[in-house]
Amino acid sequence: MPLSVLILAGLTSVAAPRKEFLTDKEIEQIQDTQAVDGRVKIYLEAAALRLKTAEDRLVGKESVAGDPLEFFSPEDMLEGYLGIIKSVMINIDEAAEKPGPNQALVGKALKSLKSTTEKAAVQLPILRKIAEEKRKEELWNLVNTAIELTDAANEGAKYGLTKHPAPAEKEKKKK
Repeated sequence: MPLSVLILAGLTSVAAPRKEFLTDKEIEQIQDTQAVDGRVKIYLEAAALRLKTAEDRLVGKESVAGDPLEFFSPEDMLEGYLGIIKSVMINIDEAAEKPGPNQALVGKALKSLKSTTEKAAVQLPILRKIAEEKRKEELWNLVNTAIELTDAANEGAKYGLTKHPAPAEKEKKKK
């Protein structure tokens, strides 16, 4: 059974994004990148940006004019984060199940997912605390959903790495 199916089946209520969760530039980059590890890297950078932007907005830091995320609320950022993490899991599952060049890159993609979800697991409780302090119930609910999905994705990545180990880092040549 695919990892994302197992992970998503375990979650009770995952909010669907109201708006497109990627910018036009991010979509273009993903479309131009065929290797699963490259696609996942772009997705995960976008996910991290959503969490940082949500926190910035909550502490009063406004975006600069022309920022593609300028008109998105913290709630939109969390919905985007959720959509991105789901897309990452689907991309990794598809690459793991289909024979071909992407299958060899699954381990690297899983390693990136594991690393990113570990960082998000530290950021998300901070967002939850801010949501509590500001009495933003919808955001609080989204953060809790994001915590559940992040934990599930991290567990899925760890499990996936047992089946598709990441390639060992190349040792730096000594002089």
